[in-house]
Amino acid sequence: MRILLVGAHGTLGRAVAAELSARHQVIRAGRTDSDLRLDLTDPDSVQRALDSAGPLDAIVSGAGNVHFGPLTEMTDALYGIGLRDRLVCQVNLVLAGRAVLADGGSFTLVSGVLADEPIRNGSSASMVNGALEALVRAAAVELPRGLRIDAVSPGVLQESMPGYAPYGRGFEPVPGARAALAFSRSVEGADTGKIYRVH
Repeated sequence: MRILLVGAHGTLGRAVAAELSARHQVIRAGRTDSDLRLDLTDPDSVQRALDSAGPLDAIVSGAGNVHFGPLTEMTDALYGIGLRDRLVCQVNLVLAGRAVLADGGSFTLVSGVLADEPIRNGSSASMVNGALEALVRAAAVELPRGLRIDAVSPGVLQESMPGYAPYGRGFEPVPGARAALAFSRSVEGADTGKIYRVH
């Protein structure tokens, strides 16, 4: 398969690239140092990257930011970080990708454990991850040409614990390589509208 991997140089993206590139042609996309330059916050950049990628069998996202902070200090701008950089970015990737994926191709988005297991200071992540999972279930009903869409919901990555330890206490860290296996199940499988939980 020819797979476009967005966010290929992040912690999760590197693990997904290692897993998928053993069997497929992975085109790495990101803001810097990638096969394709792509800024998910810029719909024109997404469209240009997809236009230049050539035929694709799968589009995979391992990207997106959210803001962690106490609910009493959250503002619409702070919620906007997750809405813009994690939710709308992945929505735009699906909207633009519909036209370039081969018949029967697939999208794999990334959500996260906080959709199911809210924590203090994590209301933005819970909101965005829950919305992404609802999008996946709804879009699966309507995508044309046999296109599929799934999401992977990983727990806190073991490799990311130094930065996320204050938010991830009590969660068992998930090795990036284990989370990456769920991306293979999505890309190489037949499910659609499924959330692969790796907690």
